[in-house]
Amino acid sequence: MSARGGKKKTTKLSRSSRAGVIFPVGRMMRYLRTGTHKYRIGMGAPVYMAAVIEYLAAEILELAGNAARDNKKGRITPRHIKLAVANDEELNQLLRGVTISNGGVLPRIHPELLSKKRGGRVKADTQVTVPEKTERKGKKPSKKSKGKPGRKPRRSIENDKEVSSNSTPEDGPGDGFTVLSAKSLFLGQKVSLTESEISKIGSIKVEGIVNPTNADIDLKDGVGNTLEKAGGREFLDAVKELRKTQGPLEVASVAVSQASGMTARFVIHCNVPPWGSEKCEDQLEKTVKNCLSAAEEKKLKSVAFPSLPVGRFGTFPKQTAAQLILKAISNHFISTTSSSLKNIYIVLFDSESIGIYLQEMAKLDAK
Repeated sequence: MSARGGKKKTTKLSRSSRAGVIFPVGRMMRYLRTGTHKYRIGMGAPVYMAAVIEYLAAEILELAGNAARDNKKGRITPRHIKLAVANDEELNQLLRGVTISNGGVLPRIHPELLSKKRGGRVKADTQVTVPEKTERKGKKPSKKSKGKPGRKPRRSIENDKEVSSNSTPEDGPGDGFTVLSAKSLFLGQKVSLTESEISKIGSIKVEGIVNPTNADIDLKDGVGNTLEKAGGREFLDAVKELRKTQGPLEVASVAVSQASGMTARFVIHCNVPPWGSEKCEDQLEKTVKNCLSAAEEKKLKSVAFPSLPVGRFGTFPKQTAAQLILKAISNHFISTTSSSLKNIYIVLFDSESIGIYLQEMAKLDAK
């Protein structure tokens, strides 16, 4: 045909291009026809299926990439995909019957099964250990290493300085507490996720323990009851005196008492806002910041937060509470110029909270 009367050439567009997706729509249609013989398949079904599978693939790859970056790897492996799926509540529920080849399992060892030597090594993962030098029997020290009495050789002095600069001020949260993950914050502070039993909260090796309570500083349930048993009569008398001097606590406000009978120095009581109240999310963030400010007023170097809120005084969804608490801790050190705090421990008591906080901790690191 001539050019005048001929048809205009049109470029063919694939169904994926017209739908705006990357995954092949035509192949999805073929799979649907193969799997469902007796059902009628609409033209929008393969488009919807391609879009859903593309979204799931992008979500898994994003989380797996974060896991690879945390492990300082430049390539995503099946292990990273397994960790990404297992640490996400919704993906773990969706793929609960799926086995990922070479993915392994989540690192989960009960603290009671660990020996003291091995458990201490797991808990103090950031502590620098120096191997002891063993002297051979029958060999005299060389003349070069001899010096004046009471004076160390130059090399040993330099080693001592290097060790003191790299070592942490604390040896970890103590026996019965396993550090699951740790991240550095804006001013160099370290926030650590710690697993333990609620009955051991009174023996944690920190200078301050946060006690989520109500306006009357009640110690009947949760962490308060455990602290009362650990502190004994002296701690109960200190709390009674605090009730007289402070009066009813307002929402998001804090009060500090002596931690008698415990390894900690102070207990920071905070009135946690109930879920569903007006501006409850802002008040929870304010509660966390007030606890940190109270610890800084006492010049504390370490403080332990239980998985707020716990007990009958708070019913926040765990996912929401984890997001708000980690956000408040991070923002507090961004807005301040200096702080005495060096270590913040978040103590978790159940596997559900552990999975949620690990997921939120990864998001905090990604930001």
